[in-house]
Amino acid sequence: MGVAHARLRGRRKYARSYGGAATGVTARFAGLDTGAAIASETGEPDLVGSDRRWPNLRPRPAATLMILDRGGAEPQVLMGRRHWRHAFMPGKFVFPGGRIEAADRRMMVANGLAEAIEAKLAKGVVRPGLSRPRALALAAIRETFEETGLLIGTKASGIPGKIPPGIWTEFVGHGVVPSLEGLHFVARAITPPRRPRRFDAAFFAVDANSIAHRIEGVIGPEAELVELAWLPLSQAKRLDLPTITRVVLEELEARIAQGMEHELPVPFFAERHRRWYRTEL
Repeated sequence: MGVAHARLRGRRKYARSYGGAATGVTARFAGLDTGAAIASETGEPDLVGSDRRWPNLRPRPAATLMILDRGGAEPQVLMGRRHWRHAFMPGKFVFPGGRIEAADRRMMVANGLAEAIEAKLAKGVVRPGLSRPRALALAAIRETFEETGLLIGTKASGIPGKIPPGIWTEFVGHGVVPSLEGLHFVARAITPPRRPRRFDAAFFAVDANSIAHRIEGVIGPEAELVELAWLPLSQAKRLDLPTITRVVLEELEARIAQGMEHELPVPFFAERHRRWYRTEL
């Protein structure tokens, strides 16, 4: 799915102030230019735009997936390069991602999310519903399948239950059922008010050993992504990335250093009074 990208002008600077909020550390992003743009990965979650003339829309839930290889001296992350003919961010490395679709709320899974992740995904959401956390994770897996041909899940000889028609039927047709137990919740970010599109985006990470199958022919010169590459985190952060992507990569790096435990706090980025704040879930 095509997603609009945008990039904050200037280098990221932020000052941390430690307060007594029950949710944990609060940090104000004093140097972020909120008149520019933050985008989530391949672009469906356009997290910030410069034009505030639009009606104040309700953010739509969306998700992004970062695939990790921690087998070497330095963790690597899988990124896809956008086609050079794309009007926006041509040739840039991105992560797959997009908004929840109706089928994501109905799709079965082999294994569910960790309870700690479900609780954090529902925190601060008005009427989250029982299906929202799982649908976010499934949206990330579906978008990854559509854009990269990689299937995150478990091999299955038979598919129990009813499968929604469309892309999920194609997914399970390869003998794989999506599994959520390997996903880690890394960050959450909401598009500021009065943007043409608003998203409440969850950023997930998963180990490469959760890849159950790969479809050939999805990546190529005529596709949305022309190549996939494993990049060390230190190298990935030096790429020309949207600021939110670089921020989330830094959060991911810190999370890896702390053992990737599900109980670790999850950063939540949102704008209040035209300033960016980082709180913890």
